[in-house]
Amino acid sequence: MKNKAEIGILGGTGLYELIKDPVKIKIRTPFGFPSAKVSLGKISGHKVAFIPRHGEKHQYPPHAIPYLANLWALKSLGVKRVIAPAAVGSLNLKIKPGTFVICDQFVDWTEGRPDTIYNGPKTVHVSTADPYCRELRKIAIRAAKKLKIPAREKGTVVVIQGPRFSTRAESRFFAKQGFDLINMTQYPEVILARELGLCYVNISLVTDYDAGLEGSQDFKPVSAVEFVKVFKQNISNVKKIIEQIVAQIPLKPSCRCGKYLEEGTL
Repeated sequence: MKNKAEIGILGGTGLYELIKDPVKIKIRTPFGFPSAKVSLGKISGHKVAFIPRHGEKHQYPPHAIPYLANLWALKSLGVKRVIAPAAVGSLNLKIKPGTFVICDQFVDWTEGRPDTIYNGPKTVHVSTADPYCRELRKIAIRAAKKLKIPAREKGTVVVIQGPRFSTRAESRFFAKQGFDLINMTQYPEVILARELGLCYVNISLVTDYDAGLEGSQDFKPVSAVEFVKVFKQNISNVKKIIEQIVAQIPLKPSCRCGKYLEEGTL
């Protein structure tokens, strides 16, 4: 089929330039329409499908993003690997703004979000002990090193409901739990990918210290204006890492991501 892709990218609208002369297609899924039309094209010789998770005009706040439709649409196009960059706040003084983190764990602090493909009669219990694809994480780490972009090889992100930012008390609480980062969109994206047998890697860009993390030199609450500013300053590095990851992805995966669905099906 003409409209096919190997790799999916979920990110901000600033990433449209990754694909030159994209073909945009409208896809309807059992869960409605994705956040926007899917942009198809090539990066480093690989067929890629891109969806701006917040919509083309950033009209979907974190809790209202059609996560199920987005992942289903990518799967329907033949996508097997998903690269998902996201802006995050730091809960760890050692992780400074401008740093990239290749997350290996998450903690779900959201509420009421549709977070499973399987609502019955088929019942599935997929393993999420290691929710992010190990193979893609290794590739992402190598990509950052090759590009000499500062990146941490692992980190735990707590995903909050949003769209508001945390209070100082909440931020201190999360930091004391040992969480490294805070974000509003990584859940349920990563879990839906697992349920669909897709490999998923997150590239977190730290834009701020959450709620003016105590002890930091930048002791001030995060603002939407500030984190957008930092993200735009680093968008070039985001694109470079994605391009490098795509170039290094092997034709056949060596991970177990495609097996979790079968093992979790009753």
